[in-house]
Amino acid sequence: MPLHHGKSADHRLSVNALLGEADPIGAMREAPPKHQLHRHPLPPHVAYQLIHDELMLDGNAKLNLATFVTTSMEEQADRLMAECSDKNMIDKDEYPQTAELERRCVSILAHLWHAPDPDAAVGCSTTGSSEACMLAGLALKRRWMRRHQARYDAGARPNLVMGANVQVCWEKFANFWEVECRLAPMEGERYHLDAESALALCDENTIGVVGVLGSTFDGSYEPIAEICAALDDLQRRTGLDIPVHVDGASGGMVAPFLDEELVWDFRLPRVASINTSGHKYGLVYPGVGWALWRDREALPEELVFKVNYLGGDMPTFALNFSRPGSEVVAQYYNFLRLGFAGYQAVQQSCRHVATHLAAGIEKLGVFRLLTRGDQLPVFAFTVADGVTAFDVFDVSRRLRERGWQVPAYTFPENRTDLSVLRVVCRNGFTLDLADILLADLGRLLPELQAQPGPLQNRGVEPNSGFHH
Repeated sequence: MPLHHGKSADHRLSVNALLGEADPIGAMREAPPKHQLHRHPLPPHVAYQLIHDELMLDGNAKLNLATFVTTSMEEQADRLMAECSDKNMIDKDEYPQTAELERRCVSILAHLWHAPDPDAAVGCSTTGSSEACMLAGLALKRRWMRRHQARYDAGARPNLVMGANVQVCWEKFANFWEVECRLAPMEGERYHLDAESALALCDENTIGVVGVLGSTFDGSYEPIAEICAALDDLQRRTGLDIPVHVDGASGGMVAPFLDEELVWDFRLPRVASINTSGHKYGLVYPGVGWALWRDREALPEELVFKVNYLGGDMPTFALNFSRPGSEVVAQYYNFLRLGFAGYQAVQQSCRHVATHLAAGIEKLGVFRLLTRGDQLPVFAFTVADGVTAFDVFDVSRRLRERGWQVPAYTFPENRTDLSVLRVVCRNGFTLDLADILLADLGRLLPELQAQPGPLQNRGVEPNSGFHH
């Protein structure tokens, strides 16, 4: 989250004369300050236009290939969200039907992720996957504390095992809740956690292992079933019972529809909890996430609060409090509107665009693919061996001239020598747009290849654009 510092009170917004209906000159004199309250109110259309014109400087959401977040929804969903924006999601007794739609969404996900008894699964909506991960991590820590209270009281420090490719929210969790963050570094061509690297970091103080279904670095799935099998073997040999949380921020809404044979979810008894982002491949505007636990045993009772709901108690577990019900309603709208076949069609289209675009980039002959978009509809690529005239940061910078936002970034510890570009193909990014991107990239290549070397070699700072 950026920290904003105060600005000079002398900075003002200039008002066009034509915005003043009765007194155009008077409207120009208004010049409301930017960084403190104006003394007098402005007409609503003037306030709207001033803000609208500034926001035109933001990037075009359709051309933003950096973000995983949904950038367009149907008109009916927009209307429902507007109708529910004044409903406080947390007030379940005042808005019982919104709470009911949340409960239905949890049930739908419990079925989709093969909970052993969907009616016994526990879950909640969150403001996004970051909050959902915090809740899941907190539940893992509290379960470990319950089982090892004496050792914890004696000073044992709990740890959480994950790959260096995890979303930064997991490192925040470890910091905020005083858990040792054990990151398995990338090695060679392995860009995420695997069973061997996970096991090497586990011990009697490990509260859990986080497996990522869809790495934000390159779109690849981590081998959740193999990690669980390795932990099963560890328990047989040592007695250590270490649960797994699946961070399915993106893959949790892709794999169930496109990779039905892939076993990664509650079908694996060691998977205690799963999260996903409704506002990523769940196809809802930000911000909504979901956290589910396989059963009540996986979520310690002392973390759950009861609220009155339709004359009874409804469990709630959240870090954030007041928030609009609009995103939850929009999630239920998508579930109702699309059904399984609809989601499958949308995600298959995204994957088709991703694999098509990846293949086209490979054919240009100057790039090397790390992934191909055949898991998440996301892929990463770098410049090919022998290319010395430009680097990925030059490519990202030049594509931005045409409006394309394609992030370039360096991989973490042990592979900081590797810098890549990443493309996220979301609903609404079509084959036609992919072909336009390929054509633009092809037109740029002769100019890039004519450079004497990457711009950062001449003192230009690389503009890293990595966004989770």
